[in-house]
Amino acid sequence: MTHAGSSIPRRQLGRYLKQGREEAGLSLEAAGESLEWSRSTMYRIESGGSAVKARDVAAMCALYGMSPEMTSALLALAAETKAKGWWHAYGDTLPAWFELYVGMESTASRLQHWEPDSLPGLLQTRAYADHLLRSHPGLAEREVGRLVELRMERQKILMRKSPKPPRLEVIVDEGVLRRPFPGMADQLGHLHNQAMAEVATIRIVPRETAPNYALTGAGFVVLEFPAIGIRTPEPTTIYSESLTGALYLDKPAEVASYSVRWRTLEGLALDADQSASLLATIAKEM
Repeated sequence: MTHAGSSIPRRQLGRYLKQGREEAGLSLEAAGESLEWSRSTMYRIESGGSAVKARDVAAMCALYGMSPEMTSALLALAAETKAKGWWHAYGDTLPAWFELYVGMESTASRLQHWEPDSLPGLLQTRAYADHLLRSHPGLAEREVGRLVELRMERQKILMRKSPKPPRLEVIVDEGVLRRPFPGMADQLGHLHNQAMAEVATIRIVPRETAPNYALTGAGFVVLEFPAIGIRTPEPTTIYSESLTGALYLDKPAEVASYSVRWRTLEGLALDADQSASLLATIAKEM
């Protein structure tokens, strides 16, 4: 299993190119028009959503008036974006908007995951993942199987030796744990084992919790990244998924807002020991 992929170099390259464009006083549309690219192409490059050819990076650097030294550095970074992560083998079923997340997840040093509706993919059993994916009316049988395998492969980051596995902190709503299906007892046992083995910190928001703004809206993941060599760490990023796409937020104000929400959720949730006890209780009731 390859632990590093192209998403981090892509995001770094995109940020430098965006900075260069803005310093040149060009809007996204104006730069795209000069380069004869669509706005969507420009956005994908700057957001790290796609690999970039060296000649395209050179053209952007020339348009932005970037120095030869910076151009050389960005060309070297562009070469790194072509590296293939293990998840590329699932490209026939993996949505483009989720491919970036899988790459980021595999290089993160810390993952804080709030899930109000289902269990996080990194903690799902095969049976749970299969049941959940089969409930999606738009997925064919082959796609379900491939996506289940992808989910199981993703979980290997929690057991790897090098680099150090990410610190996984999960907060779930108690209602998620009480949704019955034939394999739910095994799923709850798996969660309990992962918590006891300190693979993940799992905390539960009890069902009698009063309404709170932090409990509303979609789930999200806060991803933090380590320094790689002498490079500055990637900025903390918020990932929030919907049925048709996802948001990637890394502006300081956005991250601060979600950090406040996470701390509020921590205040609403049971502590780790209380949550482990509740997990065991719910499992016995299944």
